[in-house]
Amino acid sequence: MPEGKSEITTETALNPVDYAVISQGLIAAAREMGAKLIRSAYSTIVREAADASAALLDREGNVVAQAELIPMQLGPMADTFRACAELYPVDELQEGDFYINNDPFSGGQHLQDVFIYSPIFVGGEIIGFAGTVAHHLDLGGGNPGLTTEAADVHAEGFLFPPSKYNLYRDWRGGPLERLVSANIRVPAQTIGDFNAQFAANAIGGERVAQLCEKYGLKTIQSVMNQLMDYSERRFRAALSELPEGTYYGEDAIDDDGITEEPLVVKAALTIEKGEITVDFEGTCAQVTRNLNCPYTSTISATLSAIKSVLTSPDIPFNEGVKRPITISAPKGSLLNPNYPAPVRARMEAGYRCFNAVMKALAQIVPDRVISGGNDTTTVTAISHLGDEGYRVYLEVFGGGYGASAHKDGCDAVDAPLSNCANTPIEATDMDFSHFRIIGYGLLPDSCGHGKYRGGLGFYRSYEILKDGVNFAIYADRFRLSPYGLFGGSDGQVARCEIKRGDEVIQVKSKDGMDLKKGDILTLYTAGGAGYGKADERDPEAIRHDVKHGYLSREMAEKSYGVAV
Repeated sequence: MPEGKSEITTETALNPVDYAVISQGLIAAAREMGAKLIRSAYSTIVREAADASAALLDREGNVVAQAELIPMQLGPMADTFRACAELYPVDELQEGDFYINNDPFSGGQHLQDVFIYSPIFVGGEIIGFAGTVAHHLDLGGGNPGLTTEAADVHAEGFLFPPSKYNLYRDWRGGPLERLVSANIRVPAQTIGDFNAQFAANAIGGERVAQLCEKYGLKTIQSVMNQLMDYSERRFRAALSELPEGTYYGEDAIDDDGITEEPLVVKAALTIEKGEITVDFEGTCAQVTRNLNCPYTSTISATLSAIKSVLTSPDIPFNEGVKRPITISAPKGSLLNPNYPAPVRARMEAGYRCFNAVMKALAQIVPDRVISGGNDTTTVTAISHLGDEGYRVYLEVFGGGYGASAHKDGCDAVDAPLSNCANTPIEATDMDFSHFRIIGYGLLPDSCGHGKYRGGLGFYRSYEILKDGVNFAIYADRFRLSPYGLFGGSDGQVARCEIKRGDEVIQVKSKDGMDLKKGDILTLYTAGGAGYGKADERDPEAIRHDVKHGYLSREMAEKSYGVAV
């Protein structure tokens, strides 16, 4: 027996200690992949905001372990993988091969999230896959960073159908890398982020191979299966404690950016015989703008709501959690659009899935849900073409979190499906010369009130330093407020404006325009809603909020009847 080799063999039964060590080793490897991806990235959207995710999959493409990064990207990773494996069977893969897919109508989400899966070879046999996804700063399309007026998905960027390539032949200076570079505006940043994905996949593969060397390939395969089975057992146990029945929830996007008609999302959630079914029948039809949500994104948003409410945090989120869940959405609807619908802003509809399911769950487990929050992906792109080429700044903004039955909502954080960090002002100063940030802070009184208040929204102001700057935004919660629960009041809506001399230009939630030198662009995000009745709030909590400037004296008296 080689030195350091475990005595576990394919015939030896796996004991609980070995299972615990190996399963945590797999989870740690997935987390290390996420850290490697973010630290190796070139763009601020990945390097600073951490808009990327990583996971380990078994040979069949089932997610075994994942890094705790972006929930929206992780839920359907198996579906994205299988679209590739159906065309290029796993048995035919060779060293250096990888799958790549960002096709929203073949298992992907939106084009900017590119999924890459690298097989993990151990002794010439594929034991599993290391998979990563990153939001790429620019993949071509009609506008630098993002476009709000794409006629179809092809106007939104470069599309990778489910494909197989080889890292050594096709990527490293090869034809695929040259093709991608020729179709994007910021190749150094985008190609750098692709390379960060390959590096993260490599570290995941290396860690799994090390576990196989120590414990044996069959043992690692057994642990992968048992880890998924463990999550399934824990989740089914949680479901068995809930009352059977069908519960309904509904929410809506403000508008489609053309008319003021809300885009309604309806959910019917059924619990029966230890299984849970979510049907989005009654949701509005797909739209001509980029708010359509690909089916895999609908699955991901729904899973995130269910997992966060009905299971404890220590249950690993893997394929086992998904087994008792069935999700359906009408074909041709906002949540399951037909090709070639534009889908860039699919997070807005995804959040309304989350909210509709959350409202249904509030009828079952009111003490575990949260009120409505900012719950939107507010994406802004500020771009400029100069003598040295394009500079593209893209950021995803958060806002106020909804309150719960136990505590106030968080202030100025990203919403539950996205989980991105903010980009530090120092980083934007280093990377961009066509704007500078001149204001950044919380918005007092922007929260909803109740026994527990919602989180505060925030503002961020940019001074434009050059002419010819392009600005684009997609967002929501500009018209329909974050909703309170059980007597809590709604949160304050978001807005965006441009100050040009003495003129103030109001920007719509889905908009784009050219900016001039001297313009001041300010974005105000929504506040989270309250939970419970305001007259039940602890007076000391009210005085604390007034003392620290979260709440004005006038608002304290108006909302709580307390003079501070």
